[in-house]
Amino acid sequence: MTWWRGVRSFVLVVDALFSLPRLAAVYDPLDPGRPDLEVYAAMAAEFGARRVLDIGCGTGTFACLLASRGLTVAGLDPALASLEIARAKPFADRVRWVHGFADVLPPLTADLVTMTGNVAQVFVADDEWAAVLAAAAGALRPGGRLVFETRDPARRAWLEWNRADSHVRAVVPGAGVVETWHEVTDVSGELVSFRTTHVFESDGAVLTSDSTLRFRAKQAVLDSLSAAGLTGIMEICRDYAVIRPGTRLPDWRARSPTACSAGAVILRRKRASANRAGRSPRCRAPPWRSRSRGPTCSAG
Repeated sequence: MTWWRGVRSFVLVVDALFSLPRLAAVYDPLDPGRPDLEVYAAMAAEFGARRVLDIGCGTGTFACLLASRGLTVAGLDPALASLEIARAKPFADRVRWVHGFADVLPPLTADLVTMTGNVAQVFVADDEWAAVLAAAAGALRPGGRLVFETRDPARRAWLEWNRADSHVRAVVPGAGVVETWHEVTDVSGELVSFRTTHVFESDGAVLTSDSTLRFRAKQAVLDSLSAAGLTGIMEICRDYAVIRPGTRLPDWRARSPTACSAGAVILRRKRASANRAGRSPRCRAPPWRSRSRGPTCSAG
C-alpha cells in the first residue's frame, strides 16, 4: 500500500548533478553553508512537528539534522548516488531513506512535509507540480503543514548565474581541486535552464549537468495549492526567508542558482480538513526532473 492508488509507472530523468556518484560526492563540500536549513528546523520546532517527510532530500543534510534532534524523519529522493552519500552521515541510521517517488513510499503520516531549496521549482510541468502537491497532501495528518520555497520571478535571480559570478574553486577531500560554475543556457517564459560544470584537476575530467527551474508567479502558486486542497494558514515572506517578522535568513550563496538568495519566498500551508485531498486515482507520482539547487536548495 502506498499514498497513491492507481498510479502508473513512469520514466524519470534525474540531473547528473545528483545521480552521478562523482558529482554527488562533491556536492556537499562545494556547498558547505546551509543556514537556510536552520530556518526550516526552527519552523518544525515552532509547529511542534515530530514526524517529517523531506521530499527531494538529496544528500540528506536536512533529514540528518532533524534526526539528530529526535524527530522521526523520512527522506525521499530519486537519485541513488545522493542517497548513498546521505546514508553515510551521522544520524543517518535514524532516517528512513526511500529511493524513488511517491508511488514507492510506505504508508506514513507526517506532521510536516518539506521541500527545501530549489526542490519546488524543479517540477516544471503543471501535472508534475500538481502530483507532488497531491503527494504532500496525502501524507499530511489533518492540520499538518507543507513548507517550501520558490523564488520571486520579478527579481530575475538568473541574471547572476554566470561563470564570473558563480565560479568556485575548492580542495575537496578525496577528490582534490575541483572547479565549478553555473551558466544560463535558456530563458523561456517561466522556465530557466542552466548548466553546471565541474572540472576535476586530478585527471582533467569535465562533467556537466543540465537543469531547468520554473519561476511560477505568486497567483499560480496559490491556485495550485488550493487545487491540491492545501488550505488554511499561509505566510509569504519576500526577499528573504523568515520565520517571523524581524528574523531574516542571511544572503548566503546569493550568486549561485542553487542558493536561496533575495527573492526567495517561503509558503506555509495548513490543511483545513481531515479529508486527504489529492488522492485521486488519476494522479501519478511526480516525474522529477532536477533538483538543482541552482543554489543549495534541493538536497536537503
